[in-house]
Amino acid sequence: MSDYESKSPPPAESAPPSPKPVAKKKRESVKMTDKQKADLKKHMEKVGKTMTASEKKSHRMKMMGRMRKGQSVGKAHKDISK
Repeated sequence: MSDYESKSPPPAESAPPSPKPVAKKKRESVKMTDKQKADLKKHMEKVGKTMTASEKKSHRMKMMGRMRKGQSVGKAHKDISK
């Protein structure tokens, strides 16, 4: 037997197979109430006069996201304008 063979470490055991990737769950959507929709529409008519079309859309989407989380129109608008 040669010195090389005796010094080699024992063969490493193969690692256990990795678990399959878990599919991401879809976010649960929270729908806006009719009152929230009406409040947002009124707000957009008020603030949207000086905005371009893309600014209106951006502002509206930001407002909707915050309102779905439970913020009021005023609080959501203040949060955006920070």
